[in-house]
Amino acid sequence: MSLFISPAYAQDAGAGPAGSFGPLIMLGVMGLIFYFLLYRPQAKRVKEHKKLVAELTKGDEVLTQGGLVGKITKVAEDKDFIEVMLNDTNNIMVQKTAVSAVLPKGTMKSLN
Repeated sequence: MSLFISPAYAQDAGAGPAGSFGPLIMLGVMGLIFYFLLYRPQAKRVKEHKKLVAELTKGDEVLTQGGLVGKITKVAEDKDFIEVMLNDTNNIMVQKTAVSAVLPKGTMKSLN
């Protein structure tokens, strides 16, 4: 009968108590990778955007998330909205957080 079935031998228990820390070390390494590759860069972008929104002033030329380029004509400190002049006849109200970038002065003139 042992011709077709190979005997099953017992294996060692492993390296002892030090071997049980392997999964914990891997979990820690994966946590560090997650922190440095995903969380930290996103937190940095959020911090920069909050700073950008806080520094908006009248006369800044901005680009909104919707792709509109205009000049800020009114900033309400108590509310979260700004008034943006797209051209001489059109003004719109935009949430401050919808501003994606502050453009250099003269950008609107160079686009026309």
